[in-house]
Parts: sequence; C-alpha cells; structure tokens
Amino acid sequence: MPDRTEVRIGEYGSALLAYSQLTPRDVKRLRALQAHGRLGLDQTPTGWRLKAGATVGLLVLDRVRLVMEPKFALPGDRLMDWLAYALGAPAPLPVASRHWATGPEGYADLVAAALLEQCERLLREGLRRDYVRRQSLEPVLRGRLDVAAQATLRYGQLDKLHIRTFDRETDIWDNRVLGTALQVASALTTSPDLTRDLHTIADAFPKATPPDAALRALDRTRYTPLNARYRAAHIWSRLLLRGGGVTDILTDRGTAADGLLLAMPALWEAVVRRLVTDAAAPHGGRGVPSSGAAGITVRGDLGITSAFRPDVLLSLPDRDPTVRALLPVDAKYKRYDRHGVGAEDVHQLLTYSAAYTPGDDRRAVIVHPRAGGHSYRALRVDSPRGRLGNIHVLGIGTHALPQEAAAWVGSVLPLTDG
Repeated sequence: MPDRTEVRIGEYGSALLAYSQLTPRDVKRLRALQAHGRLGLDQTPTGWRLKAGATVGLLVLDRVRLVMEPKFALPGDRLMDWLAYALGAPAPLPVASRHWATGPEGYADLVAAALLEQCERLLREGLRRDYVRRQSLEPVLRGRLDVAAQATLRYGQLDKLHIRTFDRETDIWDNRVLGTALQVASALTTSPDLTRDLHTIADAFPKATPPDAALRALDRTRYTPLNARYRAAHIWSRLLLRGGGVTDILTDRGTAADGLLLAMPALWEAVVRRLVTDAAAPHGGRGVPSSGAAGITVRGDLGITSAFRPDVLLSLPDRDPTVRALLPVDAKYKRYDRHGVGAEDVHQLLTYSAAYTPGDDRRAVIVHPRAGGHSYRALRVDSPRGRLGNIHVLGIGTHALPQEAAAWVGSVLPLTDG
C-alpha cells in the first residue's frame, strides 16, 4: 500500500484538505458518497472541506487515508460487540488475546481480525468439500470419456484422453468468497502482523474471484447443515466486500470506493430491532410485521402513497390473557441524553401510538444510545381534550455489553405496559 497522509475526523466533525491532497478520482468518489448522505464535501478558496456525518470507518483514497472515528455514543472498543450483536455473528475474540496490535481507529483492523479468526477456525475443522465437475486431458482414463471431444479434437488418437471427472474439492463458492474477502481485508489493514497473517491464510483457500462475483455468490448462498459453520465468516466477508454495506443495515449501491464504512443510524436501527425482541421474549413478547395490512398508509396526496412504519412492532401479552397488545418502538440515533425529544419525533411516535395502541392507553417507545449508563423517562402528551399519549424514552448505555443492555430493557418493559 503506498504511503498516504492519514486524516482523522470525529463523528460529525470536519477537516480541511489542500487541493493537492485529493485527485479527480478521489473527488468523484467522495461526491458519490455525498450523494448517499455518508459525508459532506465543500470546495473552499484554499482546498476541500470534508464533513463527517453519522458514518464511521475507513476510506482509502489515492493520497489520503481517511479515518472517521465514532465519537457520539458507541465507543471504539465496543463497536465490534454491538456490530456482531446486530448481525447475529459470534463476538470476535478480544483484541488483547491476539498477537498483533490494533491501530487507533480499530474498526477496519477489527473486522479483518474477525474474518481471520473465523477462517482459522474453518481451516482447523477442515474446509468444506463438494463435488465439482472438471474436463481435462489425461494420459489414462479416469471418470468418463468425453467421446465427442475425443473424436473431434484427437481424431481417434488414444495417447491422451478427454475425460470428465466429478470429484469432491475445496474449490467451491463457500471457500472462494473467503479468499476474496481475505485479499480485500489485507489491503485495508495497517498492522504488518495482521496483514501478514491475512496473506498467509489466504494461500490456504481456493483462488480468489472478483469482489462483485463473490458478493453475488454470497447473496445466493443458502445455509444448510452442510455449510452452516460458514455463516459467521460469510457475514464478515460481506461486510468487507461491500465496504461496510450490510444487508438490512446499509447498502451503498453504485458507490465505488476502497474502504470500510458504516452508517451508525442504520446500525442502531438493527441493534434496536434485536435488542427489544430479545428483551420481550421472556415476557412472552415477539416482533410482528408493521407493513402490509398492518402498515400506516397515506393516500390521496397528488397520487403519491407514503407509509409510516416503526422500526419494531412488539406483540405483548395484555392484562386480558385472551388478547395481545401492540407496542411500537422506534430507534433514534440522537443525543436524547442531552436534549429533549424533538417535535417531529413526538408527532411520529404519537402517530404510531394512535395506530397500534388502544385509545385509553396510547403509548410508544423511543430507544436511543447514550455514553453513560441506561436511563428511562416518560413523556406525557396532553391536549385540552385530555391525554394524547405517553412516549417512553429508553437510553441504552453503549459502554455495556449488548446482552446486559437487553436484560435491562427487559426489566423496563413492564413500565411500558401502561
């Protein structure tokens, strides 16, 4: 990797770059990311001003290595725990247990380390093999003779035979996508030891394929008892190959840039979906769809149909055991630990409560991250004609482990039962 100037920007921070630091190709890639709302790029009289939003991670440009650090709520040493929790992947081993040092940015090296850990485990257990059809020219008959090829290409000569074999090999898509991901990971890491380990283990996997082909193969993959142990390795591979875009978390289509970026609001939504579902399960709760017939739809506006959909709609046991109560929950990646809930969010949550909860007990829940411990408060929205609803605001202390946070949310859920 050529030497690049490292530029660090905190979440929602900015940095000024000279014109000479960005090539025309860099500007094109940054403009594409700007169009997706991942960062801001403004031209100034002296250069370019980069503005980070709620996207964190690493972006490798031609002359600059841009590191966008999480500053808002998810600390760097906990980011991987929450990411693994949202994806349903095994938590990686603690960095201290490895023999390399993680760089200050942590994120890119940690994802690469998580992939390496899973690939090492697969090698120890033995890579999966499956039957692969091959055609080759051999001096002896093995498999089946390709009569048509033998007659048309060898003209009856029998010194070499065109044969078809069907053997169990490791050169299958489950393994090939990992070889591609290991190559991509080695280009993003800064630790020499980690880079060397990635290169070494990549040699044990079949020949890598282009990243686009590997992503298409991952999208087609269906897991059975035969390849279920590959799921975690494929999760980290997909994250690296998409540059941070994960199905149901973030998909940046048409954005070509070398890096590993993660949109924190999308990650937080994925965290909250699993968090409240896990927390509700001991109370007999479960998540239910909030789209289709259960969705909130707006029609009649110049032919445009729009919809409101909470991030999670919980079905919980009611006081009457014969019925179940619905509870809308929305994830907000905002500083609601430092300032009040905005009017726009109050209106949104009141709409959810009116749609899904009974008139005598209108309620909805906001879940936001906070740097300290957990917090709970209830907003009461009143009008001249009486109570409009209650909005329960849960602050999740992201310095804690996700499982601890889920246990706390489970203890608070009874407070939201009216």
